[in-house]
Amino acid sequence: MGPVGLSLMPLENRRETLLRVATGADRLGYDAFFLPEAWAHDTTVLLAEAAVRTERTRLGTGILGVWGRSAAQLAMAAASLHDVSGGRFTLGLGASTAQLTEGLHDVRFGAPTDRMRRVVAQVRALLAGERIPLSAGNGARPLKLNLPPAAGVPIYLAGLASESIRLAGEVADGWMPFLFPRSRMADGVALLREGAARAGGRPLPVICPCMPTVVARDADEARRGAAWFVAFYLTSMGPFYPRTISRLGFAREVQAVLEANTTRGAAVVPPAAEALLDELLVWGTPDAARARLAGWHEADAALPILLLPPGLAPAQIDLALETFSA
Repeated sequence: MGPVGLSLMPLENRRETLLRVATGADRLGYDAFFLPEAWAHDTTVLLAEAAVRTERTRLGTGILGVWGRSAAQLAMAAASLHDVSGGRFTLGLGASTAQLTEGLHDVRFGAPTDRMRRVVAQVRALLAGERIPLSAGNGARPLKLNLPPAAGVPIYLAGLASESIRLAGEVADGWMPFLFPRSRMADGVALLREGAARAGGRPLPVICPCMPTVVARDADEARRGAAWFVAFYLTSMGPFYPRTISRLGFAREVQAVLEANTTRGAAVVPPAAEALLDELLVWGTPDAARARLAGWHEADAALPILLLPPGLAPAQIDLALETFSA
């Protein structure tokens, strides 16, 4: 089995559960542990705790939205976590969503690609020990961090829109798509190459797709869990995922899921949308799940990140971790 990372869905807010997965990943030889941030814990604080409880596994934000913190705050957090973890930290950034940006952070959402480009440039400068490149017309004296340079911190970008993927190819060390169909990975790589060409042919970023993951000893139970993931993201998280996955060639399947889930909590993936389960997820009995993960490695995923569902019991967590351990 190739390199594998772990993560948990943002709905999981049990601190000890999050840390159980981080320490389990370290113990079992996983390559990385990433934590997203939404509307619960401060991810940087939890990753600092994970850093002192682990020794080998790489730790990262997967992802922090570029609207919830200034570039300086992101750079300070990255430099601190780089230090605390002994150089094991990766800064994962993304545009997040308009609802989370405006409804929680009270910041206007607009032109997300421009925002990500500016934030990456500012964070890189600060981590390199340079003064921050301020916005034009600011008029202030640019400052730098009072910390040793940490220019080696990798910066990964999430993104599903074409221009966001090109931006990752142009400026990032890694690309972290979420719910990007496996059969379309070659299209994503082509966009990364276009972005890399804009930067003079720089090396392609590490490809780290994040996939919802459900493992159970009973195949029917695993499918129910996989169906819940698909239905949740297509019916409860606004129009972004239905629109994006439809654009990527699965409009008929998306529509079938929407029509089958008019009742809240139905969590149905009908036969007409069965393809989405294998295109977007890793799921099944341990043997079946490992086989599906192998398909992602074959599709140019250098570091697949397995996103576990919320509410798992300790035995379910242990089963998932043991299934994909080296």
